[in-house]
Amino acid sequence: MSAPAEPTLPAPYRIVGRRQDSADVFTWTVEPLGEPALTFLPGQFNMLYAYGIGEVPVSISSAAAGEPLLHTIRAVGSVTRPMAALPVGTVIGRRGPYGSAWPLAEAEGGDLLIVAGGLGLAPLRPAILGALARRAQFGRLCLLYGTRGPADVLFADQLAAWRARGDLELRVTVDRATPDWTGEVGVVTRLIARADVDPARTTALVCGPEIMMRFAGEALLRRGVPATAIHLSLERNMKCAVGYCGHCQLGPHFICRDGPVLAWPRLAGLLDVAEL
Repeated sequence: MSAPAEPTLPAPYRIVGRRQDSADVFTWTVEPLGEPALTFLPGQFNMLYAYGIGEVPVSISSAAAGEPLLHTIRAVGSVTRPMAALPVGTVIGRRGPYGSAWPLAEAEGGDLLIVAGGLGLAPLRPAILGALARRAQFGRLCLLYGTRGPADVLFADQLAAWRARGDLELRVTVDRATPDWTGEVGVVTRLIARADVDPARTTALVCGPEIMMRFAGEALLRRGVPATAIHLSLERNMKCAVGYCGHCQLGPHFICRDGPVLAWPRLAGLLDVAEL
């Protein structure tokens, strides 16, 4: 894994590709200028800096090996909206990777249940690709994915390819269906009760809106998944990414430094704390 030589100094990267994933979500492909390709662990994030605009934390959505560096971003704030308008060829700053990773190695030998809500599929994608690359090392593999509507489904082509493999249970649900939608309707947490896994030997990876993750964690506990085997990825108000500024503090944790991936017992009672 690459270690930032200067943790607060961005390195120049060029946007070499851009894909519009939904009305407000896009994916950049970026390449380094004058430094080796980045190595990272699934679940980690980078700080992306648009010169003259600002800097935001963005999870890495590419495979840890075999793909160019990808960042999937929702245009929702004062930094990411202008970012959405940057053309291919623009040079941005990148620093990282930061934070903790999904515990894929610890999950080997058991079942793997992945629960994604909305843009939460992006930071889970490297873990899914990692598990599929070592498919024989896992038992049953199940992905539950929920979005607002059919037009918001991310990585649709890849979801179809994963379903076609036949060795991954994939269920996709939407909050609001359209007339041509033939899949499931309802919140993703309702699918947990029907996931084909052995709870006692399951590791669960969860990412999405915090309220969805809280309900997902409670549903997983009701299924019998051990609390220590439930892992959530949080994205609080991260600014410095190295635990200096304290903006992302949640109880005793700095999410940028101790997270973003944290096990359920470390978050007990903290998911009700509003973000400042």
